[in-house]
Amino acid sequence: MRKIRKGDMVRVIAGKDKGKEGKVLGFKDDKILVEGINMVTKHQKPSAGAPQGGIVNKEAYFDASNVMLLVKGEITRVGFKMDGDKKVRVAKKTGEVID
Repeated sequence: MRKIRKGDMVRVIAGKDKGKEGKVLGFKDDKILVEGINMVTKHQKPSAGAPQGGIVNKEAYFDASNVMLLVKGEITRVGFKMDGDKKVRVAKKTGEVID
C-alpha cells in the first residue's frame, strides 16, 4: 500500500519545481508523475497518433520522495492504522483518516 496514490493532490518539496502543487497522474517504480510538474521538451517523430510530429512539452517522472501529500491545503506525513478490518491512511499532522 502506497502512502501517495493516483489522484491525490501533492506539493513538491525539493527540486526545480519546489512549492508547486499538482494531481498525481501515475507511478513507475519509485518515480511519480504529477500534472504540470517537471515539464520537459520532447522531440516527437510523426506517427499515426501525431501525424505532424514536432516538439511537445510533457510531464516527466521524478522521485516520489520529493513530494508530500496535501490534506486541506497543508502538507502532511502519512501513516497507517487499522479501522475495523480495513487498513486506512492517516494524516500525521491532524490525525484524521484520509480515505
